[in-house]
Amino acid sequence: MGGTSGMGSEVALELLRRGYLVGVAGRREEALRELQQHYPEKVFVKVIDVANTDAPTRLLELIDDLGGMDLYFHSSGYGKENGMLRPELEYTTVMTNGIGFTQMIDTAFNYFKDSRRAGHIAFISSIAGYKGLGLSPSYSATKRFQWIYAESLAQLAHMQRLPITFTDIRPGFVDTAFIAGSSYPMKMDKQYVTRHILKALEKRQRKVVIDWRYRLLCLLWQLLPSCLWEHMSIGKVKE
Repeated sequence: MGGTSGMGSEVALELLRRGYLVGVAGRREEALRELQQHYPEKVFVKVIDVANTDAPTRLLELIDDLGGMDLYFHSSGYGKENGMLRPELEYTTVMTNGIGFTQMIDTAFNYFKDSRRAGHIAFISSIAGYKGLGLSPSYSATKRFQWIYAESLAQLAHMQRLPITFTDIRPGFVDTAFIAGSSYPMKMDKQYVTRHILKALEKRQRKVVIDWRYRLLCLLWQLLPSCLWEHMSIGKVKE
């Protein structure tokens, strides 16, 4: 889900190169059709906007086209620096990363539950969930929401004795169109990040921060008390 650009596209391409049968969904139909032309025997596509009410139905249709699903990989996300708190940016972020994430993850969970087959639900969140970032409040908040939601569903799966595993992938800044034109430090190459993601999927790791530099950074963030963090200036507010 979210396979028409960014890391979703990279992961989909790598799975296809490895011979997997892959269902790819996103909002950009042209990108989906182009991908299908390159791998006509290996890829099924479906136009899905995760924030729309028809998204769960369309996901189930894609699963049916595939003949079943073993891994649901969620890469759909939205976020912009919004120090001016423009309502439309906050709303879109919450709808995509909150509502959209919830209904897609729930659909995948219930599919595995109803089919009584072992399932794997993986998603790309962010290190932004560790601390509230003043320039991206809704993005930070929704990424933490995703962590807790997955943790809750992992517990629910255990309570219901369902063979469903979760992988929460937390990358730092990746050099994709998502942050194009920004001056973020420590940008990572997308192929490098893709390799780490595939490794985490193969091992069914529960949580993974990519890479070691960001693991160290997140550890330092966690050691900072809130009273100190809230008085730090990170970045500049743009008009």
